[in-house]
Amino acid sequence: MTTPILPVLIVDDELVNRDMLSRRLEKRGYPSVLAASGQEALDTLAGQPVSAVLLDVQMPGMSGLDVLRIIRERWAPAELPVLMVTAKDQSEDVVTALDLGANDYITKPIDFPVVMARLRTQLALKDAEARVRASEERYALAAKGANDGLWDWDLAAQRLHYSERWKAIVGCADSEVGTDPDEWFGRVHADDLQRLRHDLDAHLSGGVPLFENEHRIRHTSGAFRWVLARGMVVRNGAGTPVRMAGSQSDITDSKVVDGLTGLPNRMLLHDRLERVLAQHVQEGTGGCAVLMLDLDDFKLVNEAHSQTCGDQLLLAVARRLEGSLRATDGVARPGPAGPDEYTVARLGGDEFVILLPHVRESFDAMRVAERVQRALARPFPIDAREIFATVSIGITLSGGDPATTPDDLLRDAGTAMGCAKTMGKGRIEMFDVGMREKVVERLRLETALRLGLERDEFLPYFQPLVDLETGHLAGFEALIRWRQPDGSVLSPGVFVPLIEANGLLLPIGRKFVAEVCRQIRVWRDAYPLGAPVSVNVNFASSQFAEEGVLAALLATIAEHGLRPADIVIEITESAAIGNIDRAAETLRQFREAGLRVVLDDFGTGYSSLSCLHELPISGLKLDRSFIARERRHPAILHAVVMLAEQLGLTVTAEGIETEAQYQEARAQGCGYAQGYLFSRPLDAEAAGALVHERKVWSFDLAQEPAA
Repeated sequence: MTTPILPVLIVDDELVNRDMLSRRLEKRGYPSVLAASGQEALDTLAGQPVSAVLLDVQMPGMSGLDVLRIIRERWAPAELPVLMVTAKDQSEDVVTALDLGANDYITKPIDFPVVMARLRTQLALKDAEARVRASEERYALAAKGANDGLWDWDLAAQRLHYSERWKAIVGCADSEVGTDPDEWFGRVHADDLQRLRHDLDAHLSGGVPLFENEHRIRHTSGAFRWVLARGMVVRNGAGTPVRMAGSQSDITDSKVVDGLTGLPNRMLLHDRLERVLAQHVQEGTGGCAVLMLDLDDFKLVNEAHSQTCGDQLLLAVARRLEGSLRATDGVARPGPAGPDEYTVARLGGDEFVILLPHVRESFDAMRVAERVQRALARPFPIDAREIFATVSIGITLSGGDPATTPDDLLRDAGTAMGCAKTMGKGRIEMFDVGMREKVVERLRLETALRLGLERDEFLPYFQPLVDLETGHLAGFEALIRWRQPDGSVLSPGVFVPLIEANGLLLPIGRKFVAEVCRQIRVWRDAYPLGAPVSVNVNFASSQFAEEGVLAALLATIAEHGLRPADIVIEITESAAIGNIDRAAETLRQFREAGLRVVLDDFGTGYSSLSCLHELPISGLKLDRSFIARERRHPAILHAVVMLAEQLGLTVTAEGIETEAQYQEARAQGCGYAQGYLFSRPLDAEAAGALVHERKVWSFDLAQEPAA
């Protein structure tokens, strides 16, 4: 027993008794207060709390029994223990005291160990009862104030006690639900009952420490409510379950309603789709339409303003969607249409779905989609600003096929919506089977891409760069190819857009650069007297802007025993000029490290000639349109070459396919060229042969493009 915080009240008219008991209690760690009479004792109790009372029966004036009567009018025995002190021959006083509510008695002459034993017992009982009372009060308050229903299951007797709130969740009054477990299990949806029993058994058997299950339970109205049941078992000394208690929460709103907009969520939409499809099959009527909507560039709203602003926009879109629809959108349903002719749901993020339950023709669904787009085209007033939103819409029709499932419709509508976004956003697309085939093929290709990265299936092909003055091999441009497991090789146009879209460009790019460096090392070791070539490697804007790109590139070059001058980086105009200050600083760091950078496809991007002097680059690669006479005047080529020469930049002409193009590029002063006139992109072995023979191209005779 820990030392009581409250003192023990000692009531005795004899000073020696009071003093003796007080000193001995103090030595045991029990503080005390003293009273010489009954009235003094009552005054003390009125002024301060005590843990117990040692009360002498025989006192002049007000006796101990009189004091006990008054104490019990205010305090119960469990609240304030009273131990009567009496002589051994006063048994009648003991009986009277116990009848009046005394907790125990002590006889004179006082045996102090007995006093201590009985006092500790009463204080322990008081403490235990106080804890029980507090627990019961907390339970009663919790049960009364909680939104959850409580249940208590006597497993041996198979009786379940349900709180009033539990009964209210299923729509019953307190007297309408008994104690049979079937009051619970008999109301559970048939599809959920087996899983509920499985989870209960798993907890009762000790397989899981806590019982938790979500299921549907039938309301007295006939509808089903979603509830979350939790509980924990109590076991006896042998480990046998004897009791289980827990709670039941109504989670219907969070389960089927979107928290932001209040619209039906995916689960409720799925249920409604199921009912609509079943109705069409049963009645042999037409079909339904599902419209999936996605706000275009919604992410920009959050980034430009705030997420709160984005949420307000979603809420405004939800309200406008509801306002743009009407009951007559169920065009094929005979008779008057009710307010449930359509469903607007939010799937999450910025995706919404409209279910038109009775639509026979695609024209009807298209008409609704167009009206929705017109409604959403008006600006949304949010936070004292006007925000515009466009929406891409995909449509699919069920057609009354009994095999069609809600998941099929949502998938196909999503596929059509994705196609609408791909084709330019703000569009409406009707689903067809060809769309699904493209999606399946894209998914197959994405999976193969990730496997290809793991298996090192991406390799460089090398297209020669030729010195126009001497005809010598000056270097190569490394072009990525994908070697399939069956040996076929795919060109970048097939897979590079997917690489960029799936975040694989950076890891594949790093491996590609390492493979180029490895191949240069192989050529150097195999052909020490071969042509001294460098290799150009293309960097996309994301690679160019990657944190630590220069350090990683230099480490790769050094790992293969090469010099920075052995690698030339090609970047596009858009990557360089899009953020010219940042690009200029990065390019300066590249140049200081000994790396050369050339501007690729010059003339297809911004063509900002005024920015060229701000960029620390080594050269330009002219787009093939500069060479094609029918698309660009020769004077433009001449002007660009002259400007590059004044800026100290090399000029490489791309796309040289005929001798005439070669002659013009050379005549206009281009220093280098590449194209099919010299060679198509070659694998590493064929490119190595050009290095070995120190290839020189003769420009005196017309040549056909190499095979």
